[in-house]
Amino acid sequence: MKNWIEIASHSELSAVQELKKSYEEGDLIDVEEGLTQLIDVMAKAEQRALLSHINNLIMHIIKWNLQPEKRSRSWLKNIFNARNEVEFAQEYNPSLNNNYIESIWEKAFSKAKKGAEIETGISTAKIETLTWQEVFEQEYNL
Repeated sequence: MKNWIEIASHSELSAVQELKKSYEEGDLIDVEEGLTQLIDVMAKAEQRALLSHINNLIMHIIKWNLQPEKRSRSWLKNIFNARNEVEFAQEYNPSLNNNYIESIWEKAFSKAKKGAEIETGISTAKIETLTWQEVFEQEYNL
């Protein structure tokens, strides 16, 4: 039996190639195990990507609030792009729905606060939370 966790984690393409070999050899038990691991690895990658997009989105909004004098079209574009990436991820994988986002909200918010603090050099201690509306719906303008 192949080490499917290692194969799938290393390269999805390699995993598919190994799956094909196992299939051609008639080892359907190995194929089933490989597919299970590949699906798991791919799902986790999509979850990590969504977390990253939400983290970036929240971080830009925190910076928007911390540094009103530095607001720019570039910042508006970053907020727009991050929102689009979240939307695309949800369209591509419906399991990454709003309930899922709510389940990772605190983690993303915490990481975003730290990132904003590192980037700006300004304490984020006073920012206790952001609302769903502020992150996903509010229009930001110069």
